[in-house]
Amino acid sequence: MPRIENDIKLDFKDVLLRPKRSTLKSRSEVNLTRSFTFRNSKRSYEGIPVIAANMDTVGTFEMARALGKFSLFTTIHKHYSTEDWKDFAKTSPEFLENVAASSGTGQGDFERLSEILRAVPQVQYICLDVANGYSEHFVQYVKDVRERFPEHTIIAGNVVTGEMVEELLLSGADIIKVGIGPGSVCTTRRKTGVGYPQLSAVIECADAAHGLNGHIISDGGCTCPGDVSKAFGAGADFVMLGGMLAGHSESGGDLIEKGGQQYKLFYGMSSETAMKRHAGGVADYRASEGKTVEVPFKGDVEHTIRDILGGVRSTCTYVGASKLKELSRRTTFIRVTEQLNTVFGASN
Repeated sequence: MPRIENDIKLDFKDVLLRPKRSTLKSRSEVNLTRSFTFRNSKRSYEGIPVIAANMDTVGTFEMARALGKFSLFTTIHKHYSTEDWKDFAKTSPEFLENVAASSGTGQGDFERLSEILRAVPQVQYICLDVANGYSEHFVQYVKDVRERFPEHTIIAGNVVTGEMVEELLLSGADIIKVGIGPGSVCTTRRKTGVGYPQLSAVIECADAAHGLNGHIISDGGCTCPGDVSKAFGAGADFVMLGGMLAGHSESGGDLIEKGGQQYKLFYGMSSETAMKRHAGGVADYRASEGKTVEVPFKGDVEHTIRDILGGVRSTCTYVGASKLKELSRRTTFIRVTEQLNTVFGASN
């Protein structure tokens, strides 16, 4: 028999952060750097834990160079060749500690990943990415990759519930990607009816991960800097961005001119566009679970990064957190029915 969970599950749009007394005089006093030691690889990380998604319009080498200057992280999409990786390693060795090599779960994926990590041994992060992290096949794949690469830090996902976070951590992953369906170009919820409101998913998955000395990434659903702060406030160790980093000079895809305006294509990795580009089309046994949009061209991503980091610093001053590490401890969420006054439009 089907059952219904009656506990209310919330998204970023359903809450605001309650301000609290603060001793901070300026947002310049806020330290956004985090330090982590990972459960299984035993390796250490230090940086600002915002990550560019491993989508081929976002997780590019150009993005890694731009974000690396701010100590941000990039999961590089899986469609670069080993030669591309070698070129990146040769021209930009200083950014190799802030990138992950991505892989799916096919035999060809494993061989390509192994080849890249042999060719560029400085890469210490692996991102194992599937739409549905609940399959036994995926759990076994995580175990196989852990056995083959015992000292690499493994990111694995996506899932949205605590018990699967625990299983993936116990299978060898270090950081679990949390989010099914919240992305701006993801249509999984429409096509399948499957998903979980992102704020609640992060709160519940962070609780499960931290009990095992694991870490999580909130992946998807952020539309503005305030959402990034809410994800950190909910307990996310890292926040992954796709749509917010699309449409920049460093984003993949060609510039398109329309009516005097410039755009860049942005699409989900399960979209028809992505499958035509990388798999020859949509297989007859599946449906596309992503859409393709034209994003107005925004120029250099540096301006967007400064806006996001400035917003998170400001959040910290409102709740009295001098460090990003303290934000979740200082967070009280208030349920709301309205976020913004949109009388002059909702864009800013």
